Amino acid sequence: MTQLNLADLFPAEEQIPAEHRINQPIEQREYLIGGEMKPWNGATQDVLSPVLVKTDAGLARKRIGSYPITGPDEAMEVLDAAVKAYGDGRGEWPTMSVTDRIAAVEQFTRKMVQKKAEVVRLLMWEIGKSLGDSEKEFDRTVQYIYDTIDELKSIDRQNSSFTITEGIIGQIRRSPLGVVLCMGPFNYPLNETFTTLIPALIMGNTVLFKPPKHGTLLHYPLLEAFRSSFPAGVINTVYGRGNSVIPSLMESGKVNVLALIGSSRVADKLKKMHPKSNRLRAILSLDAKNAGIILDNADLDVTVKECLLGALSFNGQRCTALKIFFVHRSIAERFVEKLAAEVEKLKPGMPWDAGVQITPLPEPNKPTYLAECIEEARQDGARVVNEHGGQTAHSFVFPAVVYPVKEGMKLYREEQFGPVIPVVPFDDVEEPIQYLIHADHGQQVSVFGTHHEQIAHLVDQLVNQVSRVNINAQCQRGPDTFPFTGRKDSAEGTLSVHDALRAFSIRTVVATKQTNANKDIVNDIVNNQESNFLSTRFIL
Repeated sequence: MTQLNLADLFPAEEQIPAEHRINQPIEQREYLIGGEMKPWNGATQDVLSPVLVKTDAGLARKRIGSYPITGPDEAMEVLDAAVKAYGDGRGEWPTMSVTDRIAAVEQFTRKMVQKKAEVVRLLMWEIGKSLGDSEKEFDRTVQYIYDTIDELKSIDRQNSSFTITEGIIGQIRRSPLGVVLCMGPFNYPLNETFTTLIPALIMGNTVLFKPPKHGTLLHYPLLEAFRSSFPAGVINTVYGRGNSVIPSLMESGKVNVLALIGSSRVADKLKKMHPKSNRLRAILSLDAKNAGIILDNADLDVTVKECLLGALSFNGQRCTALKIFFVHRSIAERFVEKLAAEVEKLKPGMPWDAGVQITPLPEPNKPTYLAECIEEARQDGARVVNEHGGQTAHSFVFPAVVYPVKEGMKLYREEQFGPVIPVVPFDDVEEPIQYLIHADHGQQVSVFGTHHEQIAHLVDQLVNQVSRVNINAQCQRGPDTFPFTGRKDSAEGTLSVHDALRAFSIRTVVATKQTNANKDIVNDIVNNQESNFLSTRFIL
């Protein structure tokens, strides 16, 4: 086996293209609370990039800045600001018209777009995402916001009329839930965070936003846009270590909605901290161990292409990534050989390198964990099929195709969340079905084959195990108009442009008996536009 010189891919400072450099570290010494950027003079957290830089002393992670480490007292002040802004549902934001809330979100988005270059640069440096993928994440987030606005307009138009049934006049609209705690993931720290934060805001809730551990600084350029676009206290930021600042927030009972994209273990702990469980709404996107089932009649060219994308896009650091493959034994060797050959063609490099496909991993302990998983599988009879699979240099891990994987190995059950591809041979398709039935997770599955009757039979079984079945295609979240959810420990609630607005609101009705006096009252309210809720105004 030859060795890749992965360490040589790390640049010296002068080798970094000027447009992608961070010439001065970004020292964040403020946070957003109650409509103000509050100065912070306390402890801070250094942000070290997964990109190492050559120095006289050798390779070292580049320090790109720092951010505040606040404590429980500061977290409670932030919570109080959000509670005050909500005002028991009587605050300016929750009682504002839909039209005016949309205008505020549109204003924020215009200001956000002006910060694209800064945010994209920080996405590359903080989490090692390629330039192309960083730009896509930003652009997709902006498009998600505009799609959300269009969907809310549609909902409001549908709700702008009155219903008269059994002598009762009623108007049904959606109203906010209260104070929302939003916590996003490091792998899509902008996009996935905003898929909860934006719908929560636009439906009239007030928000506490805690950025992810990896991917914190990239939100700093957007804080002024938040501050100047929304009423005071509508959105506030929480910084610090999660196990220090989050318990007091949850234990207060003042958080009405927990919106978390992360691990089921963390979600379980946080929900149990809330003293009034029946009052807590949870919108959760959690773990996944999405499987690919490759039938003996699969088109291997199509299958390998989709499996490569599904397993290794952004180094396999996606909850929707394909994380284990079940391949019919009759074609398993051919599959792993073709897949291994394609993996070997992938280009490792720096996030800004043209055509780069493998980049440094942001989690410092991830390379060690992946190495342990690979070595355990080797000890139990598996092999790394591709020549350079698993080779590591600091934060780089070259993808490994591991075969044959079996029950008992970490790679069989644990979500590796990185560039390792476990392949399991099977003789009877009932084997992968049983795997899915007994799995803790139930997000998605991909089925690869060419016999329509066989695929139809599988689809009818798999739709009751997972929430999306992909036919001859990788697992993925998009398009954002499709529902995104999961069974078992993979999710609670549903996210999409359509569903998220409903997840962060509740149907509320204003009703009266159909008498002349009551009709006069309702007509006067509507004609004089005296209420933002009871209204027939039509948003185009």
